[in-house]
Amino acid sequence: MLQPKRTKHRKTHKMKMKGNAKRGSQLSFGTFGIKAMEGCWMTAKQIEAARVAVTRFLKREGQVWINVFPDKPITRKPAEVRMGKGKGAPEYWVAVVKPGRVIFEADGVSLETAKEAMRLAAQKLPVVTKFIVRKDYQKETTA
Repeated sequence: MLQPKRTKHRKTHKMKMKGNAKRGSQLSFGTFGIKAMEGCWMTAKQIEAARVAVTRFLKREGQVWINVFPDKPITRKPAEVRMGKGKGAPEYWVAVVKPGRVIFEADGVSLETAKEAMRLAAQKLPVVTKFIVRKDYQKETTA
């Protein structure tokens, strides 16, 4: 599962998640990708489940990039514990995903294959996503 090797602070503030993605809204590496249409906290388990779905479908063909990393710790207090006595222990890690952020990218496969792989990944994610293609993509025509 994805998580930072080390962090400056063990626990962080929750923070507001407003506005659209300032960066990471264009395809950087691949020809195809999925873009988040709404904001959320995406857990490491959700990212891993989507990654497994994509790589299984592509069958070691092409290349996949994950453009989000869970670097925010979410804390929880144990069940049936009274209020107070400080903040709970870190429970899991999330990536803050804002609307317009490209989550996964793929290259080296056909358009149909990439579309299906990204559809399978999108089913595992907690946000509405959109399949995107690089502007300069030319469909290969076999003559």
